[in-house]
Amino acid sequence: MAKSVDEFNKKRLRSSNITVVISIALVLFLLGLMGLILINAQKYSDYIKEQLVVNAYFDENYDAKDSVKIAKLEEETFKKVQTLAPVKKATYISRSMAAKEAKKSMGIDSDALFEENIFPSSIEVALKPEYVDPTKIDEAIKAIKSVPGIIDVKNDSTLMVDVYNNLSRILKWILGFSVLFLVLAVVLINNSIRLKIFSKRFIIKTMQLVGAKRRFILKPFIIEAIILGAIGSVIGLLALGGVWYYFTSQIGSAFVQDNNQYFWLVILVLGVGIFISVLSTIFATWRFLKSNVDDLYYS
Repeated sequence: MAKSVDEFNKKRLRSSNITVVISIALVLFLLGLMGLILINAQKYSDYIKEQLVVNAYFDENYDAKDSVKIAKLEEETFKKVQTLAPVKKATYISRSMAAKEAKKSMGIDSDALFEENIFPSSIEVALKPEYVDPTKIDEAIKAIKSVPGIIDVKNDSTLMVDVYNNLSRILKWILGFSVLFLVLAVVLINNSIRLKIFSKRFIIKTMQLVGAKRRFILKPFIIEAIILGAIGSVIGLLALGGVWYYFTSQIGSAFVQDNNQYFWLVILVLGVGIFISVLSTIFATWRFLKSNVDDLYYS
């Protein structure tokens, strides 16, 4: 009879541990997925911002005999623009290249309308994402204009402001959902741990009544919480890695694009799983240590 009771308790304990691990794994999988979405949304936002270029123009009026001198001056100016703090990437566009682009955009194949290179040479500048901010774009344009040889800088400021505001709004929503998932992770893992500890409330109180110190009673529960939290986190991360690998292979993207950010995401998920498990275990166990024997029947 005693043996059957022990076997029943072991099965119940095993079932409880499995339930806690699965709960932790599922919750952390969703939390990690939101983290991946947030990381890649930020990268995509930066990529879009880098596509919003400004055009810096050279003087279009010069004597043909000074072409060599002008070419050298434009080369020096181009190098200076590349070194400016707001500049992410700069592309030199010669007069002939500008003429080709104009013909292409107009759908003209003949050179009849383009006997000379009537378009000025220019530099197409992609700004760093932080300088696409409406409060900093003027600072970037001023820095480009200050370079000797540049006579004008043009950009579609309205488009930049609209894109920046829309991207910022989207990122805020994604960040908000990520915080919501973090709160849900805390609540769900905490509830799973509390249910597990609740099933052991009589054991906890019995140990206390026979003289065991609170620290001694807490220790095995904390160790178990660390193990269960780590196992749940690893399972959640493995599931997340599998889903992410499938997704990136389907869209033809690199599995790992930024080792540093992905590393910190793994640390965060692992840390959250263990930390919440341990903290919930301490609070749940402490509650029963402070309660009276009669309260155990009505908790």
